[in-house]
Amino acid sequence: MLRVGLTGGIGSGKSTVSKRLAALGAIIVDADRIAREVVEPGTPALAAIRERFGPAVLDQAGGLDRPALGRLVFGDPQALRDLEAITHPAIWATTAARIAAAPPEAIVVHDMPLLVEKDMAGEYHLVIVVGASETTRLHRLLTYRGMPEADARARIAAQATDEARHAAADVWLPNEGTPAALEDEVTRLWHERLVPFADNVRRGIRSRLRVPTLSPPDPTWPEQAARLIARLRHAGGERIVDVEHIGSTAVPDFAAKDVIDLQVGVRTLADADAPDFVAALTAAGFVIVPDNRADNGKDGTAWAKRFYGSADPGRVAHVHVREVGSPGWEFALDFRDWLRAVPEARAEYAAVKATESARHTDSGAYADAKEPWFDDAYPRVRAWAAAQGRAQRSGEGAGQ
Repeated sequence: MLRVGLTGGIGSGKSTVSKRLAALGAIIVDADRIAREVVEPGTPALAAIRERFGPAVLDQAGGLDRPALGRLVFGDPQALRDLEAITHPAIWATTAARIAAAPPEAIVVHDMPLLVEKDMAGEYHLVIVVGASETTRLHRLLTYRGMPEADARARIAAQATDEARHAAADVWLPNEGTPAALEDEVTRLWHERLVPFADNVRRGIRSRLRVPTLSPPDPTWPEQAARLIARLRHAGGERIVDVEHIGSTAVPDFAAKDVIDLQVGVRTLADADAPDFVAALTAAGFVIVPDNRADNGKDGTAWAKRFYGSADPGRVAHVHVREVGSPGWEFALDFRDWLRAVPEARAEYAAVKATESARHTDSGAYADAKEPWFDDAYPRVRAWAAAQGRAQRSGEGAGQ
């Protein structure tokens, strides 16, 4: 099952996207609709609301009078907390049940207006954000919904900023044009990314960058890594000690293969081999590579690890699972920080990458060709780290 989070500010066009995804075959779990269902007449939640706030919050037919309830909780933090304590468990239980009822091959889209505000991005394989400028959204609210301008501006201001939404978005769907143009973009996304992603998750196939072409520095690489880190932390739970963005894409203004490398730190590889840990990462869209269990250590030993690849066809990512404090874990962090801190090292490594990527069209051959340079760099990295007082690390900077 592929779990997709869908969000966007009021007036952005999220409903158009949701309807198109449903028409293409997605199962839509609509948070707003569920929030209304759990307080319908006869539900335990509505009875609890009446008990807490009194009969004045019911209309003549016995249903919830939302404006009346809103007047009671608006500006009263305790009243709002009491309301959420009643409704949220019912909403989340219903949501979980509907997602669980979907077939294994389904693409489930959770239409969640407050996804960003609730910091829920890590719970999905992919997050889609529908975006439109404040001017466009305001025009739609005034023209098509007849909303008073003051109310429209207040609703927009109360929601997440575009900056926060961009940070959460694996896919940003700009919607300044017509509904038809937006639907075309959704159709393309469905066929080019969502369906292949769901198929990869179901079949246990990881995405791969087969040709080691170097890409110009991408300033969004750290944001992309942060989203993957959130997913790994959510999936791995307490067995994960830390997760960090490593490798060339973690070095600012540095050309690299368009692959996000992440390092998951665990207390022991026995934790990483626990069946529930492997199953959780697999379900989250990270495919284990069983024959990649060690690196060629630069100290003459094999550096044990476990290795996963992302199943997302739109984002190749490698996940290296290592014991915290192990030589491989230490070197991955120190090498990254050495490149960040030493311009000469960056220039030297950039030249090696450019030369070897021009010579090799296979990623494995490209990696092997760089090994002699890493052999030479290893003692320099160790000396640099020791000079920084970092011979022993304890996971500082986790989650970068």
